Amino acid sequence: MKPLYSHLPGPIGVFDSGYGGLTILEQIRQVLPAYDYLYLGDNARTPYGSRSFEIVYDFTLQAVRKLFGMGCHLVVLACNTASAKALRSIQMNDLPALDAGRRVLGVIRPTVECIGSMTKTRHVGVLATAGTVLSNSYPLEVHKLFPDIAVVEQACPMWVPLVENGEANSPGADYFVQKYVSALLSKDANIDTIILGCTHYPLLLPKIRQHVPENIRIVSQGEYVARSLKDYLCRHPEMDARCTKGGTCRFFTTESEDKFMDSAAIFLNEKVHVGHISLE
Repeated sequence: MKPLYSHLPGPIGVFDSGYGGLTILEQIRQVLPAYDYLYLGDNARTPYGSRSFEIVYDFTLQAVRKLFGMGCHLVVLACNTASAKALRSIQMNDLPALDAGRRVLGVIRPTVECIGSMTKTRHVGVLATAGTVLSNSYPLEVHKLFPDIAVVEQACPMWVPLVENGEANSPGADYFVQKYVSALLSKDANIDTIILGCTHYPLLLPKIRQHVPENIRIVSQGEYVARSLKDYLCRHPEMDARCTKGGTCRFFTTESEDKFMDSAAIFLNEKVHVGHISLE
């Protein structure tokens, strides 16, 4: 029987529903520059945050299958919503049938793993999209690893639109940054660590720092996901051998190529070439 996917080595796949995953990709490429990467953004159907678990799972599985078909043996879901609503089902139910030798990783677990050594008060805050907050994924993951840590969350519905419209550094952004940060801190005065639970939020980091007390540590996901991926490849040499190393990066979108190039420039500070792809 002919195998469903090629077993030749291929690039590392990075998937996001939109553009925020580019902040994860950028950090991964800084830590692991020798590898080849293939970034896929489902920009035509973004945002995922307001969609049901079933729809997010279906869309994410389509993307994973596409990336496997394009030669990826390892796929990183650089999207908190996909990690929260689809990752576990894909890992447990779909990978054994698709190809038991391939792997799909998320961004929530690597982010949470670093928290235990950071918080002294054992009170942690999470700033995230409404979809991620509703999934309860961060409190569940934190309590699996650190049962003694209290977690409070705050949805920030205006932050993604601000970033994607190029308004992250505008005076108008201050109002919404202060609004959500204040709302989070009012829920628990003992918070000493805040997780930015959305891949768009690093672009708001300078303004977030202005409204967060200096004694509170802010955790941006990219560096921890990148560090975790490096560790994963070191611990799994069989997977490392399946990842090509030519230092290249290709971009694909389900939306307009021109629109993706313009928006990607906001996240990467450079122009990228992108191809169109269909997932349906």
